[in-house]
Amino acid sequence: MLTDGFAPLRIAAIAWQDANQRHLMDAVRWAAERLRLHAAGHRSDLAPFPSSPTGSALERLTEIFALSPFERSVLLLCAGMELDGEFPALCAHARRDSTQPYPTFGLALAILPDAHWSALTPDAPLRYWRLIEVGGGASLVSSPLRIDERVLHFLTGVQHLDEHLAGYVAPERSGDELLPTQAALADAIARALSQQAMSGVEFPVVQLVGDDESARRTVAAAVCERLGFALFGMSAAVLPTAPHEMDALVRLWQREAALSSAALLLDCDEIDAMDAARAVAVALFVERTGGLIFLSTPERRRLKRRVLVSYEVNKPDAAEQQALWEQSLGSAAPLLNGHLQRIITHFNLNAAAIRSVCAHVGSALTDAYTPQDMRGLGVALWNSCREQARLRLDDLAQRVHVLADWDDLVLPPAQIAALREIALQVRQRTTVYGRWGFAERSDRGLGVSALFVGASGVGKTMAAEVLANELELDLYKIDLSQVVSKYIGETEKNLRRVFDAAEEGGAILLFDEADALFGKRSEVKDSHDRYANIEVSYLLQRMEAHRGLAILTTNMKNALDPAFLRRIRFVVHFPFPDATQRAAIWRRIFPPQTPTQNLEPEKLAQLTVAGGHIRNIALAAAFLAAEEESPVTMRHLLQAARSEYAKIEKTLTAEEVRGWM
Repeated sequence: MLTDGFAPLRIAAIAWQDANQRHLMDAVRWAAERLRLHAAGHRSDLAPFPSSPTGSALERLTEIFALSPFERSVLLLCAGMELDGEFPALCAHARRDSTQPYPTFGLALAILPDAHWSALTPDAPLRYWRLIEVGGGASLVSSPLRIDERVLHFLTGVQHLDEHLAGYVAPERSGDELLPTQAALADAIARALSQQAMSGVEFPVVQLVGDDESARRTVAAAVCERLGFALFGMSAAVLPTAPHEMDALVRLWQREAALSSAALLLDCDEIDAMDAARAVAVALFVERTGGLIFLSTPERRRLKRRVLVSYEVNKPDAAEQQALWEQSLGSAAPLLNGHLQRIITHFNLNAAAIRSVCAHVGSALTDAYTPQDMRGLGVALWNSCREQARLRLDDLAQRVHVLADWDDLVLPPAQIAALREIALQVRQRTTVYGRWGFAERSDRGLGVSALFVGASGVGKTMAAEVLANELELDLYKIDLSQVVSKYIGETEKNLRRVFDAAEEGGAILLFDEADALFGKRSEVKDSHDRYANIEVSYLLQRMEAHRGLAILTTNMKNALDPAFLRRIRFVVHFPFPDATQRAAIWRRIFPPQTPTQNLEPEKLAQLTVAGGHIRNIALAAAFLAAEEESPVTMRHLLQAARSEYAKIEKTLTAEEVRGWM
């Protein structure tokens, strides 16, 4: 017995299904009677077409595609072949040919009332919307006819996605709860579309633009729910570029949208605005396809023929993120307030990611109420937030396994102070930009950028590792070979993906040997110079808009574009280590568990090489000693130093190794 609140709806659906089935079979029997009478040679006293109950599938199909009575009867003739086992024999008998047990246009013209030749044309509804399929035959009128499977399911009252669209579209099922701003936006869009429908004007294309792909889908689903539409999603990357394939897809989707009362979400996140072929395919599909279409895109697009209205859908702001964290964490949230503020400062997560993080650590929420447990839960939340960004960044850049700390750095006090100030500014962004209002003055230059200048091996990369370790953030080294592309627009596309992913996960970006990417803009002599300058200009804008920590390293500061230097907040010069600093490096270069014997750091510091080369020498000496099963001695280091100097094409002088042996 049905007792829940949905019982009346289910009872009504069952009643409609029964009535629809009875009417459909009455109509099929009417068509069968036409076949029998034609076979018997009778043309008078034919029963009229059975009356249709309001809202039957056949009536809706007739209205949707504007079928004439004759076209409707042709469709029923084809449906009878699937629904009535007698139809093949009846068709063969009516045609007086046992080898042709199927309906044809010729048979329909002969037996059905109100027949007209125009129903056979390619532009008429039966063939244009592919309601029926015309088989191969000697002529159009003698070819076998068959009802399309999707149309047959619709007539029987069964909603089923067209199998020809299965590789293109899929139902969108978004159960995410709307944020207040998203709910207000969905209400506004739904009201505007309702007014369009009431005035009889074609729906505009609704362009949802912003940095939150998940929220765009959620808003589109909410709008469709308010309007009573089913929502299907399709990636713009699967759009065909061949004209005949595009035409077939447009017709199939328009038919499906009409049969299912559906809207389409066209996802453009996987294509780039500068991809000319895909941009043309998107515009062509959207402009040729009627009905309600949502264009989900990170950047605005333009159409020439259809009306396009755009709405911004971005990630939740700090206040909304705070509310989401508190809602998801429940009673543990007040005890985590300090941790939450730090998380919101460093990670720019959307609603789906926040809920995912809380679900990941959900098992700890029931008993984590002691101060120690709160610290553990805060660490778990922090690390889970870092994991969210890794899903995107690991495909774009190389994650550096961070081990170095402040004790590993050997630098003058001024440089150490500059590095600590960088860490301080990253930690205090929320206070200065948020509570103290600096972000309200401008939304640019809110990140922290630093340029590390110095020769190879002086500790620039290690300093980046120390900052990542201090701030408990991931460090990603940008591989220029994966970023810079010879194809126009690809470099900007790759960099945008890197910066967007880094901002979401609070990761630190390390552009090693940045002069190769951030070089000076040149005088335009040809198209290559022009596009190279465009890339540099894009980088200038993106660096200024980036909200995280970006570190550039170079040993050729003069090669950098001056415009970059104006936008860089910190410039830290890493000097070549003097003898005292080199001795300090030698004292800490070997791990505690490495066996050593009679090493003299002051004498080793006579080698005029930077810390990177010192590490290479120490490592090579360790291998030599391990092979001899002895501790590392000055003899091993001398042999390793000779090899390192030969590698860098430098002469090892007697002064540098004086007193070693």
